[in-house]
Amino acid sequence: MRFASFSSVLILCFCLLENGCSKGVTRSTAASVFFVKGNVVFGNANRKDFQPVTPESTIHTGDTVCTSDGASINLALIPGAFIQVSGNSEIKIEDLRLTKDGNETAGGMLDRRASIRLNRGKLVSLFNHSHRSTLEFNITTGQVTIRPNSDCLFSVWTDGATSRVACGRGDVNAFADAQFSVKIAAGYFSQWPTASNEPMAAIADARAQMDIKTALDVEPELLDQAAGRQNRRVF
Repeated sequence: MRFASFSSVLILCFCLLENGCSKGVTRSTAASVFFVKGNVVFGNANRKDFQPVTPESTIHTGDTVCTSDGASINLALIPGAFIQVSGNSEIKIEDLRLTKDGNETAGGMLDRRASIRLNRGKLVSLFNHSHRSTLEFNITTGQVTIRPNSDCLFSVWTDGATSRVACGRGDVNAFADAQFSVKIAAGYFSQWPTASNEPMAAIADARAQMDIKTALDVEPELLDQAAGRQNRRVF
C-alpha cells in the first residue's frame, strides 16, 4: 500500500512537471519605447486617462497611443515585431503575450503574440521571424487585418473608412474577411474598399509610392534600435 501511494505521488509529480515544461509559462508583456519625437500620449481611452510617452514608458494591453501632428514613436511590441507610428495617428494595443519555458530565465522563448488596431493614421511595421519560437502578429483596421508570416517591411494607413497596405520588402498577407485574402509582394499595395482582388503596382499610385519610401527610410532606424535592445530581458 505504501509503495502504491508513493508511486502515485511520483507519477503525479512527473505529469505536472511534464505539462509545465511542454506548455511553458504565458504572461502578458508590454511594448518598449525605442524612440519618441514630439507630443505622444498613451493610456486608457475609455477613461480619457492619458500621459506623455517617455523612453522609460511601458505600454500594456488595453492602452491607446496617440501621436500629434509631426510626432512619431518607435515601439518594440514583442521580439521580432517593431513599428513606427506616424503623426496624427492612433493605435490600440489589443494583445501582447510571451510564452517561455518555465525553467528558463533569459532564453527559452516558445511563443510570441501581438495584436494591435490602427484606428487612424499610418504606421510602418518591420516583422522579423528569424527565431525558432512561434510568432503571431496582427494589425487590424476597420477594413482589413494584416498577418505577416515571414520577414517583411510594410506600411498601413487608414482614415477609418478606407485602408491601404503597401509592402516594401518580402510579402504580407491581408484579410478583408474570412473568405478573402491577398498576398501583397514588395512594390505592390492593396486598398479597401476596392473593386479589385489583386494587388496593384505602387508605381501607379503616388500615395502608395510614398508609403513604401517611408517604410524603407524607417527600416534602418528600427533595425538599429532593435539591435540595441537585443539582450534586454522581455519579462
